[in-house]
Amino acid sequence: MSATPPGTPPRLDRRALVAAHDVVVRGVLPASPLSVGNGRFATTVDVTGLHTFPQLHPLPDAGGGPLGSMLGTLAEWAWHSDPDPAGHRTADVERVVDTPHGPAVYVDMTRGADGRSAAGLSAAEAHLRANPHRFDLFRAGLTVDGRPARPHELRDAEQRLDLWSGTLVSRVDLAGRRLEVTTAAHPHADALAVRVRGDLTGIGVRVTFGAASPSWNLSRDDGRPGAHRTEVRATATGALVHRALDATRYRLGVRTDGGVRPAGAHGVDVAPAGAGVLDLVLLAAPGAEGELDVPRAGQVLAASALWWEEFWARGAAVDVTASRDPRAGELQRRIVLSQFLTAVHSAGTLPPAETGLLVNSWRGRSHLEMHPWHAAHFPLWGRADLLERSLPWYERVLPRARRTAHRQGLPGARWPKQVTPDGEETPSDIGPFLLWQQPHLVQFAELVRRSAAGTDREAQVLRRWAPLVAETARFAAALPVPGADGRLHLPPPLVPAQESWADVRERAADPSFELAQWRWCLRTAAELLRRAGERPDPSWERVAARIAAPVVRDGVLAALDLDEPTRRTDHPSMLGALGVVPDTGLVDPAVVRASLHDVLADWDWASAWGWDFPATAMTAARVGEPQLAVDVLLAPHAKNHHLPSGHDHQTPVLPAYLPGNGGLLAAVALMAGGWDGDGGRPAPGFPADGSWDVRAEGLVRSP
Repeated sequence: MSATPPGTPPRLDRRALVAAHDVVVRGVLPASPLSVGNGRFATTVDVTGLHTFPQLHPLPDAGGGPLGSMLGTLAEWAWHSDPDPAGHRTADVERVVDTPHGPAVYVDMTRGADGRSAAGLSAAEAHLRANPHRFDLFRAGLTVDGRPARPHELRDAEQRLDLWSGTLVSRVDLAGRRLEVTTAAHPHADALAVRVRGDLTGIGVRVTFGAASPSWNLSRDDGRPGAHRTEVRATATGALVHRALDATRYRLGVRTDGGVRPAGAHGVDVAPAGAGVLDLVLLAAPGAEGELDVPRAGQVLAASALWWEEFWARGAAVDVTASRDPRAGELQRRIVLSQFLTAVHSAGTLPPAETGLLVNSWRGRSHLEMHPWHAAHFPLWGRADLLERSLPWYERVLPRARRTAHRQGLPGARWPKQVTPDGEETPSDIGPFLLWQQPHLVQFAELVRRSAAGTDREAQVLRRWAPLVAETARFAAALPVPGADGRLHLPPPLVPAQESWADVRERAADPSFELAQWRWCLRTAAELLRRAGERPDPSWERVAARIAAPVVRDGVLAALDLDEPTRRTDHPSMLGALGVVPDTGLVDPAVVRASLHDVLADWDWASAWGWDFPATAMTAARVGEPQLAVDVLLAPHAKNHHLPSGHDHQTPVLPAYLPGNGGLLAAVALMAGGWDGDGGRPAPGFPADGSWDVRAEGLVRSP
C-alpha cells in the first residue's frame, strides 16, 4: 500500500484509470440514463444522446399521479411557484415552543383542525411545502420525417460516456438511418451542445417545453399546455425562445447551422442545413430580458474536454485494481464514477438536492444536513474549489439563520435543514428540530483549510470563512444546558440524525452523534479562529470540555438519552460519534467497536439510506476494524446498489442518491489517505493482510 501527499507529481496513469470505467450502454436501461453537466446545470438523456424517448425512462410520481420521466434538463436557478392568491407566508406555520432558553419560534407543521387539504396539511403548509419547486427547462429529441421518433424505430444502440472529456457518444440505427450523436455540457455556462452525424435524411431535432410540476419528484407536466407560454423569435444564428410559467421567465438561445421554426405551441424544430452533420447548442438563462451569446457546438465540446481533463489530472487518485479481493473492481468503478457524478450534480453554488440535477426530490430543495455527504469529499480529493462554490450561499442566508437563533433565545446562527434557494425554511415536523447540520460550516472550513495547508491560500481561506465559523460556534456554545451532573446537555425539543425518533422530539435529549459533533465543532472553531489571527470566545472551549458523554447501555451507545431501547431503523447515527466525527475523547473506542458489532447484528438496512454505509465504514476504520470497513462500504443491500450509471439507487421514486456517492468518496479518502492519529500505516482503513493493494496520491488527510 502507498499514499502520497498533495502536491506530489502524479505517478498513477490517471487517464487509463478513468477510461477503464467509461460507461458503455447497449440498448435501453430504463433506470440508468446518463447525464452531462457542470454542477449548476445538467441534462439527462437516453441512448440517443438526447431526450428522444422519455417514456422509456419512467419516473413514478411520488404522489401517485401520472408517470413522469427521468429525462430532462435542470439548472440550479430554475424555480417556479404556483400562484398564491391567499398570500401564504412562513409566519402562517410558525409555532411557539417552550424550551430551556424560553419560548422559541419554530417553522413547524401544526396540523390544526381548520383549513386542511385532502393531504392532511393546512392550506399554508401545503403551499409552502410545494413552492417553490424546480422545473425542467427543455427536452430535445430526434425526429423522423417531421414527427417524434418512435421507440420501435430504434435499433442497434450503443452509447459511451467518455469520462475524460465529459462527453457522450451515442451510435444508433433510427428508422433505418445510422446516426452518431455527440453530447456535452459547457463547463462554465448553462449550455448543451449536440452534434448529429450520419444519414440525416428526414432527421431533425425537436426541442419541447412543459409546465412546471409541484410534485415531490417530477419537474415537468405535459398535461397542462395552457399553464405556460412559449414565444420563438428568429435570430441570425438560430432562435431565441422566451418562456413564461406564471411569474417565472427564462430564455433559451438556439444556435445551429441548420434551419429553425416553431413546432406547435411549445416547441422548436431544428433541421440540418445539408447532408452529414447537424450542430446544435441550447443555452438557457433566467429572466426575460437580453440577447444571448450562444457558443458554437465545437466550442462547447472543446471546453468540456479541457475542463474534464484538468479535473481528473489535478485531483487525487486511488487505484485498488491490483487487489486480490474480488470486490476491488466494483469499488474502483464506484470511486471513478462517483467523482464524475458529484462534479455534475453536487458542485453548484447552492447546496444540492439529494438527487442532484438528475430528477427532483423534495421538489428540488436543498437539505443542509446532507451537504457534507455531497461535497465534503471535494477538498479531501484535492478539489476544494468545487465545495467553495456553495459556501457563499451561507453568507447570503446568514441573516435568516441569525433571526432563527434570535427567535429561539440564542446568539449566532441556527442553520436550517430543508430550504428554498433563498434560505427560507420549509414547514416540517422534523427539519426545524434537527441539529446535526449545525457544525457543517466548521467542518467545511477545516477541510478547505487542510487542502490549502502550507500555502499562501491557507491564510485567505481562514480569513474568508472565519465569520461563518464564529456565527456557527456562538449558537453551538449557547444551546447546551447544565444538568444535575454538572455536565452540559443538548436539550429537547430536538430530532436526532436518526429521524425515526421524531415522535418524541419534545423529550429527546443528548443524541450520541450530536454530542460528539458539538465538542468537535467548538474546539475546531476555536482553533480556526486562532489560526486566522483572531481571539475565539473562551466559553467555546469551556463548553466543549463540559459536554456530556453519550449514554451507554449494556456496553453500547444509546441513540439518545431516553428510557427506551434503541430503534433499529433509519440511520445508525450513534456510530458517527467516532467515525464521521474524529476522536474527541468523549466516547470510548471499545464501546464504539461494540456498538458497531451490535448494529451490524440486526439493523434494518432496508430502512437505511445510501450514506449510512460509508458512514458506518468510517466508524469501522477508526476503531481498528478495516475488514469490516470494506465489508460495510460494499455491503450488498438494496440502498447500497450502484447502477451502471454509477448512481446510488434508493427507490423507484428516488432513483439516485448523491449522498451515497459523495459519502463513498469521503470514506475512501479516510480509509486510503488516513486521519489524524491513525498510527501512520498507509491506507489504514483497508486490511493489511495483503488482500488489498491500495495506491493513492493527492488525498488530504482527514481530521
